Formats: sequence, C-alpha cells, structure tokens
Amino acid sequence: MTVRNEGGPVIEAERLVVSYGERPVLHDVDLTVRPAEVVAILGANGSGKSTLVRAVLGLVPLVLGRVRLFGTPLRRFTGWQRVGYVPQRLGAGSGVPATVRELVSSGRLSRRGFLRPPRAADRRAVDAALAAVGLADRAGDPVGTLSGGQQQRTLIARALAGEPELLVLDEPTAGVDAASQEAFAGALRDFVAVGGTVVLVAHELGVLQPLVTRAVVVHQGRIVHDGAVPRPAGHHADPDHDHVHPHAPEEARRWP
Repeated sequence: MTVRNEGGPVIEAERLVVSYGERPVLHDVDLTVRPAEVVAILGANGSGKSTLVRAVLGLVPLVLGRVRLFGTPLRRFTGWQRVGYVPQRLGAGSGVPATVRELVSSGRLSRRGFLRPPRAADRRAVDAALAAVGLADRAGDPVGTLSGGQQQRTLIARALAGEPELLVLDEPTAGVDAASQEAFAGALRDFVAVGGTVVLVAHELGVLQPLVTRAVVVHQGRIVHDGAVPRPAGHHADPDHDHVHPHAPEEARRWP
C-alpha cells in the first residue's frame, strides 16, 4: 500500500447548499481536508452529515457551492482510483452469488479497467486488503454467508484493494459486532500509517476515536464545530458513558 500524498488539500468544499426537493439539507457549508488527516463527521440522524460526504463525492447535486478533489474541480475530476468510498451498510451479499475475493477484487477495476485480466499486482492488493480486515480465511466463501459486520469488512477491503489515497466511510461501524469494529480500526491504522487520508461519518466513534485527528460536527445542516474531538465523544459500551453526545443541540449551541 503506497499512498504518501503530500500535496495540497485533498478536499476543498466551499459554501455547499443541498436540498432534497423543497427541503434544505445543507446550508452554506465549508470543509477542507488535508493529506493524512483523519476527519470524523459527527452528528445526529438527519443532521446532514452523510449528505455532506455524498455532495463532496458528487453523489448528490449541489444547489450552490463548489468542490475540488486533489486540486481539481469536481466536474472535471477523473482520478477516481485515488478515492475509496464505503457507503452505509447495504447488504454486501444482496443475493449476488459472489465470493468475498470476487467482491474485493472489483475494487481493482478503477485501476486495471474492465477488459484487462487481473495481474500479479492486482492479486497482491486484494490479498493485502483481505488480510487488513481479517478476512483472508474467508476469501472463498460466498458473501451472503457472512455476518453483517463481516460483509461491512468486505466492503472496506474492496475500497482498500484499489489502493486509494482518500478513504471515505459512511457509518462503517453502525450496528456491527465488536470484532469487526476492531478490524476496522486496525485497517484504518495501517492506512493512515502510510499517509492515507480518511473522512469518516459517524454517530459515535467508539474504537475509532484514537485515530481521529479532527472532528466536524454537523447540526441541522450547518457545521457547528470544527476542531478537536469533543468530549465525551461517546460510546454506549463505555462503563461511564453518560449519553451526552457531541452532536446534541444543547452542546452545539455552546460552541462558538
């Protein structure tokens, strides 16, 4: 895995406005992400945090604003092999009779193209991605036989197999088992160690909190905090967790 992007900002989003029909979702949002940062986008359900990352990736249209990826305007950006995206859990199996290795191998298509057969470099990248998420021993199993957490690990391995410089994850640990959460944390730790940049959407950080270098809190479609991870960053399993979250409206009003 060779990342090491040391140039300008990876993401530059300025004055983003997004609406779903007549309903405004994002209001005049700015976000800059620099190389090797691990940025957590935090917020309650419906706050607009997932919409923000989808807008940055061009998956939802902008009403106003502009986005640049790796210094290139989004409308002209073609280097999608530099970006790995893991959506919210969507049932990686979904009835498709693919093995874990086959699904992870699809993450190489942006690099080798659809018509070229896999090369040794592709096989090595897939092996490394499977090992990173702890699924090397399940490579030949049908995806549909995996648990929900293992399916989510497979999606992360698919993104890692493409050897991206930027990894965008939307609620990767929501509702998955503790073993899978630990596997996610280990995979992200290795990715960050070689200079990878991560944007992570989360309701709570849990085991991923030690990796986060910066937190962006979204409340009612606006960024109300951008800086250090708020305390408590929360994890319902923590014995002293008091259910006060950094995205609660009363907390948001106390931040400048």
